Amino acid sequence: MRPAPAVDISPGGEPRRLGWRALRILVPIIALGLAGTALAAFALGRAEEDRLDRALSQQTAVVEQTLSAEMRRYSTSLQDLAGAVGAQSRLESAEFNAITATTNRQRLPGATGVAFVVPATDAQVADVERFWRAAGNPGLRLRPAPAATEHLFVVMAHPIDGVGDAAGQDMAASPQGTAALWKARETRAVAISSAYRLLRDAKLPPAQQQLSFVLVAPVFSTSPSAADFGRFRGWMMMGLRGENFVTDAIGRTAGDTVAVTLSDNTAGRSTPFGRWQPAAPIDRDRAARTVTVAVPQGEWSLTVAPTERLLAGTDLHLDLIAWAVGGIITLLLATLTGTVITSRNRALRRVDAATAALRDDIERREAVESQLRQRETELVGFAGVVAHDLRSPLSRITGYADLLRDEAGPGLDPVHRDYLERLYAGAQDMQSLIDDLLDYAMADNRALVTTEVDLNRVVADVVRERVNGQGIQQPKIVVWPLPSVEADATMLRQVVDNLIGNALKYTPAGEDPSIEITGRPVDGGGWHIEVADRGIGVPCDQLDTIFDAFTRARGSERYQGTGLGLAIVHRVIERHGGEVGCAANPGGGSRFWFSLPAGIRVTRPGPGGG
Repeated sequence: MRPAPAVDISPGGEPRRLGWRALRILVPIIALGLAGTALAAFALGRAEEDRLDRALSQQTAVVEQTLSAEMRRYSTSLQDLAGAVGAQSRLESAEFNAITATTNRQRLPGATGVAFVVPATDAQVADVERFWRAAGNPGLRLRPAPAATEHLFVVMAHPIDGVGDAAGQDMAASPQGTAALWKARETRAVAISSAYRLLRDAKLPPAQQQLSFVLVAPVFSTSPSAADFGRFRGWMMMGLRGENFVTDAIGRTAGDTVAVTLSDNTAGRSTPFGRWQPAAPIDRDRAARTVTVAVPQGEWSLTVAPTERLLAGTDLHLDLIAWAVGGIITLLLATLTGTVITSRNRALRRVDAATAALRDDIERREAVESQLRQRETELVGFAGVVAHDLRSPLSRITGYADLLRDEAGPGLDPVHRDYLERLYAGAQDMQSLIDDLLDYAMADNRALVTTEVDLNRVVADVVRERVNGQGIQQPKIVVWPLPSVEADATMLRQVVDNLIGNALKYTPAGEDPSIEITGRPVDGGGWHIEVADRGIGVPCDQLDTIFDAFTRARGSERYQGTGLGLAIVHRVIERHGGEVGCAANPGGGSRFWFSLPAGIRVTRPGPGGG
């Protein structure tokens, strides 16, 4: 039996039968519509997959760059400490404490402490113990490792994590630490150990013990007045716990978008020693990325796995939209063709219009995605150029120019000496501009990590570094009692440093800087902090614009600056949910202030932020 044909009501109102010709037209239309929808959904799905892959690659590169930069910073800090210890004519406990006083958890996150290690044979143990007791450590008791004949004693230690005192330990009990110490001495360079459990952690509960590693820098005497001038003195050693290092050094960069695993390849096998696991679940449908990272005389593996938050808020599910739009269009086309079979031209025009609209929509979306990818590429490229292609060569230029000023400057004629001074000043100006640009960008993009910050200590540290670094003889600085606040320690220190630095710098020639720093609680909770100075002041018509980027007050042209310091202050305080402002100081100068709420309202980073 043949199926009953459909019924069509023509414009004239007379019903007529639709024959097999109409069905032969409808079937290809429906098939083509579904096929086109499937192709569009497949193409858009591939585009989404490609976008996820690019995002994972970019985040892996950012984490790798952050890890490399952190390792360079830790190595440089350890080399600086080794150089300071080697410069002492006779190392005493007081000098060691002064040298290591600034090493803390804010400067070196994840570090357990720093220590000075010296070698000794079995026959020298008693003499070494007496010598270092006489050097200001009367309670020192050396504890030789039973099976060792060549000992490596910790004679001075500065703990950072507050877990005991390592003084007296014999590093010979650790094969990994011993290998790193002798490698550093042989190569006269910083070396890293393979992953192991620190000797000082042996008394901790098993659940608190972590795989850790040590960084080691050799110490050679550089003081001409020292009896051992030019000879090897020992090692400066820094311990770092793996989980803490990954959390503090990489966690804020990785955020909740990726999970990170660090593995040690130094001993010839891959040993995971630190993980960053955000709360967001891992995306099991996408393979993790593994790259090799060079560390001081060693090698690590960095594995980055995406989470379901990698492209949170931007995953539009375009393939599902294509199916929905394509299905609707196909249904419309079939309905129009079936009901208006006698008006094929009009139906075809509608199909063309609908198809063109879909094509334009897809093209617009692709154009927007292309622009976003270009902006992301430009941002990552800019950060990479500044961090690697500009800062390193500029540091070498500044260093060599400074060396020429000290070594060759006195022998140059005035014209060439003036050229050298201009070169050095220009390099310093460029370094300041690069640093300010990076700080300005990171202030808006970097995730906040809030902790309790003692403003009294922050102000004291900044004043000491600023006054000593700028060689100011008679600054008058009055600091009234300040509170402890919940804030990002690094960013808040940058705010205080910029405000105090400006107050010292913009002082009229021939006058001594005068600064007063106060703090008071505000209604509803929070604090109002104020930095008052007797500098050149800010014109009244610029009080509302002085915090804009690259804006400098009139009258400040003869002072060096980039116009970004106050813009950084504004961004940081705004990220903390506070406010900033400036007012004239009665009697001359300015009063810069900022407020911090009682409960920090963490704002989300801008596009490209970590």
